[in-house]
Amino acid sequence: MTTTTPAAHEDAGRLLVPLYVHPATHPEEWAALLDAAPRLYGVVLNAADGPGGRPDPAFGAAARALRAAGVRLLGYVDTGYGHRRTGAVVADIRRHRRWYDVDGVFLDQVPAHDTPLPRYRRMVLAARVLGARTAVLNPGTHPAPGYASLADLLVTFEGTWEDYRRARVPEWTTGHPPERFCHLVHGVPEGREGQVARTAGARGAAVHCAVPGTGANPWCSVPRAAAGLTTGGTV
Repeated sequence: MTTTTPAAHEDAGRLLVPLYVHPATHPEEWAALLDAAPRLYGVVLNAADGPGGRPDPAFGAAARALRAAGVRLLGYVDTGYGHRRTGAVVADIRRHRRWYDVDGVFLDQVPAHDTPLPRYRRMVLAARVLGARTAVLNPGTHPAPGYASLADLLVTFEGTWEDYRRARVPEWTTGHPPERFCHLVHGVPEGREGQVARTAGARGAAVHCAVPGTGANPWCSVPRAAAGLTTGGTV
């Protein structure tokens, strides 16, 4: 079972940024991450819905710059809600480690029910054997409690601002420290970023991200809060 160390408390109120755009076409967004480095929990590196078929020099350069700034890098891996072969998942983890020297993994499209727990336990173990120091699981909702014992960070909300306003938190989460939970919110109106941060904290999640993006790829911009937390009350 993952345990919380004193260093984990340094992540409180920090940003996990899934920036799903290419560094060559969006250099300003990637540069903004360097400026925001002290406020970041980490950045999800996603070259092509995963590491892609070959190393991408632009992503390699972006990864080196972020590492030099002390930013934790997480390689994006699609797990297909438990339907993708474990071998294929592990191969993507290995490519991320070899090509971009990521610190950890961001396992996306994780199911919420507990049947696939043994499979995800094997994925996380394989990632750690390959050198990943951080394992983030993203079901995008509150899953079966057993997933919290596998991940260093569990994304228990991913969705729109309007859905976030109505979201509820199950009682079992109070048995874990806030540093273990993250909320990813898109479609956030200007000036509401601080409300997301405060609400995440009030709901027991010490890590969050709030971006204005919408549509098929809402994770196309750096959160305004990366430049400094805005003020505001709860959602």
